[in-house]
Amino acid sequence: MQALPKGSIVAVVGSGAMGSGIAQVAASAGHEVLLFDTRIEAADKAVAEIGKTYAKLVEKGRMSAADADAAHARLKRIATLQEAKGAALVVEAIVENLDAKRALFLELEAIVGDDCILATNTSSISVTAIAAPLRRPERLVGMHFFNPVPLMALVEVISGIATDKAVADTVYATSQAWGKNPVHAKSTPGFIVNRVARPYYAEALRLLLEGASDHATLDAVMRDCGGFRMGPFELMDLIGHDVNFSVTNSVYAAYFGDPRFTPSILQQELVNAGFLGRKTGRGFYRYGDNVEKPAVQTEAPQARPASVSIVGNESSQLAPLAARLASAGFDLPREETLDCTPGFVCQGAAVYLSDGRSATERAAESWHPDTVTYDLLLDASKATRVALARADQCSDEAYKAVVGMFQAAGFAVTRFDDVPGMLVMRTVAMLANEAADAVNQGVCSASAVDIAMQKGVNYPRGPLAWADSVGLQQVVTVLANLAATYGEDRYRVSPLLRRKLAANPDGARFHA
Repeated sequence: MQALPKGSIVAVVGSGAMGSGIAQVAASAGHEVLLFDTRIEAADKAVAEIGKTYAKLVEKGRMSAADADAAHARLKRIATLQEAKGAALVVEAIVENLDAKRALFLELEAIVGDDCILATNTSSISVTAIAAPLRRPERLVGMHFFNPVPLMALVEVISGIATDKAVADTVYATSQAWGKNPVHAKSTPGFIVNRVARPYYAEALRLLLEGASDHATLDAVMRDCGGFRMGPFELMDLIGHDVNFSVTNSVYAAYFGDPRFTPSILQQELVNAGFLGRKTGRGFYRYGDNVEKPAVQTEAPQARPASVSIVGNESSQLAPLAARLASAGFDLPREETLDCTPGFVCQGAAVYLSDGRSATERAAESWHPDTVTYDLLLDASKATRVALARADQCSDEAYKAVVGMFQAAGFAVTRFDDVPGMLVMRTVAMLANEAADAVNQGVCSASAVDIAMQKGVNYPRGPLAWADSVGLQQVVTVLANLAATYGEDRYRVSPLLRRKLAANPDGARFHA
């Protein structure tokens, strides 16, 4: 598997944000880059802006002046596609429209040599469909970069049905030579990232609709408990609700109405209102001068409980939290109990990690009214916040004792209304489930999906690596309980998750 040699010609069609970014990266990697746009002035502006970017990199010490000058000298605006005749690779970055892309590649096929690789930067259109009218569809491949291209490491290398493996391998190696983290994927709706990421938005939107908490608090929990860089609502505002809603609808339609991808009526209403996020000054949040940031719901300080003990079996999820409580001065004796579920007893209140049931349902089934559940933590030793849900039967005194326990260990405490699965737990379970299904359907490998979600959307951990950490049995239990509660196929468990558990019930993992 060899990359295109330095000095070979790369043509980029389209000089918008994506095309300009691709041109900058290719020129920096040593290629002669030809940038084409139907609007000549736009291409000229892009070349000038890339030069300014190189100059800023020099100022910051990230690039030598000589390398910057050489890279900019390798970048040239061309006035016609005919001037791309000698290209070894052409990367298309034009409007997301199937007919427009087909027309462009048909034109290019008549210009470039037979050994030239044709690549589309499409984020959502079938690579197979784009290539279908070509005389040699085997040389067309997806080369999906992420915005901003110079900063984002991921490239999805998408193979359509006709794509030659050698072509995909060359683009993969070339992406690596350009300093990127490429992953191979099959041309299916949403590829890897736009498919697997849907639950990150969908579960948060559902919990907001169900009144679990307000959007700012839900965002804070995903950041402070789950370790995500941005919460789902601020991320949707940044992306733009028109764009995000359109992608969700596209994936939903492409999978023939699969309920896992059902769009949200809340987001539909925002689009209807024209509240598209940052670009319009209003989405879930308001933007502009003197706009107050919404407060995050945080419980008032409560007294430190007199006693906390551990119950149930040993658990990898319980241990880091137990260590933090021990550091806060709790003795944590072990209590004998008929229930082997790992958890804590705090002055009589049962405290459990969410398993996809509501705390109320759990309290009823265990005949223990004073039950409180807590949401999944990425790292219990470092998290600054924890989210709790109390059973409807739980007394105020018992709940306050649990709040005091977590506060004594240094957590800010947020209370959710008692929704099944809470937020981080159900989101991570759904992300892992979708990732497992992508692997099960041959879209990509387990390592590829984890790389894609970390490098493409900055997740703190790959979804399958996170499933390994939580435990595949816990993930399946959460999904099964959500399915039982909602009665929806949305939460069906991936066959691959079930298969791995059946093969190794005590140690099933995606990664060794």
